[in-house]
Amino acid sequence: MSEDLRTPHAPVDPEADLPVVLEPAGALAPGSVTLIIPTFNEAGNIAELLSRLAAALPAHLPCEVLFVDDSTDDTPAVIERAALQCAFPVAVLHRESPAGGLGGAVVEGIGRADTDWIVVMDADLQHPPHLVPELVGEGARTGADLVVASRYIAGGSRAGLAGGYRIAVSRGATWLAKGLFPRALRGISDPMSGFFAMRRAAITGETGGAGGTGGTGGTDRTGGTDRTGGTGATGALKPLGYKILLELAVRRRPARVAEVPFVFQDRFSGESKSTAREGLRFLAHLAALRSATPLARMIGFGLIGLSGFVPNLAALWLLTHTGLNYLLAEVVANQAGVMWNFLLIETLLFRDRRRHRHWADRIGRFTVLANADLLLRIPLIAVFVGSWGLGVLAATALALVTTFVLRFAATEALVYLPRRKAGHSDPS
Repeated sequence: MSEDLRTPHAPVDPEADLPVVLEPAGALAPGSVTLIIPTFNEAGNIAELLSRLAAALPAHLPCEVLFVDDSTDDTPAVIERAALQCAFPVAVLHRESPAGGLGGAVVEGIGRADTDWIVVMDADLQHPPHLVPELVGEGARTGADLVVASRYIAGGSRAGLAGGYRIAVSRGATWLAKGLFPRALRGISDPMSGFFAMRRAAITGETGGAGGTGGTGGTDRTGGTDRTGGTGATGALKPLGYKILLELAVRRRPARVAEVPFVFQDRFSGESKSTAREGLRFLAHLAALRSATPLARMIGFGLIGLSGFVPNLAALWLLTHTGLNYLLAEVVANQAGVMWNFLLIETLLFRDRRRHRHWADRIGRFTVLANADLLLRIPLIAVFVGSWGLGVLAATALALVTTFVLRFAATEALVYLPRRKAGHSDPS
């Protein structure tokens, strides 16, 4: 990936009107902030955004702004021009390959940050800049690791969501996420928010994410032990699409959470990036988070397998009604179920494990394993009946369970487990 990190100016002292030397991020005072703003073709919003930030940021809160840009227009050049008027450091990181979408851009920015706090917000001014100091201040006051700007607590509003359709989608996505991750999202009323502040240590785990000293009023979540939705404090971030807060909350499990209300504003300029495609990416992201543990993946594997009966039976009905012999129709129809299962497993369970093997190789291996299941089941039933003395129904049920577990383990190991490299342990 080609990247270009530029600091387009040295911040200007408004009294002397002379350039001051830009200190590196690590030299900023304790409590300092990196404001990460992912951008995609937001040229019309940049000048107003930086102007409002300049008016909102107090002198006692050292802040540097990092735009992580995936634009195909002149947004980077607009940022550089507008930054010349700012009294705080502004840098732009342009990514030639927008891996992970908006969430990937935020993770890229987190990797560049070296300050106590990280604030994430959009560039379209639907997130009011004057709340940046309040988010960090609430974290310092309560000792929270994560402070979320929420539309769904007293004082908040989703006014900027134009139209009943977008409101319904937003609320539906929120209910779905909270239903799937009740413990990980406890204390977060608006997990779809893209406006939040987080201690960098809570993301990187460098100091255990203690979440500050003293303070009350945050939601303490250290007692949560549910790991089915994420990989805990040491899990790798794997963002997909624009719901980066959901990714951080589920995989990092910040110990203490606080919220501040905010009114979701109308977009200042340009068009919304929310599309049906982003909605599908969100659903895929939910599935990936929910299936992050072996047990969850096995359950998902079983449910997908059950759903495969639908295309299997539909294909069997169609083939037999065209006059095909029923035995041959059974074999062909089974392949319809296999392909259905393969597509769902690829999309929902192993989306992040597909790059190490060609798609044709994956299909071939999956098909062989799925059909081998049929060949293995009959001998197993014979052993269970003849050697173990089980009844036919009990033997069949036990054979189904046995071959299911074996097929799941074989699929994960032979189709989706990355190859080991010499001298390196398996990353999975």
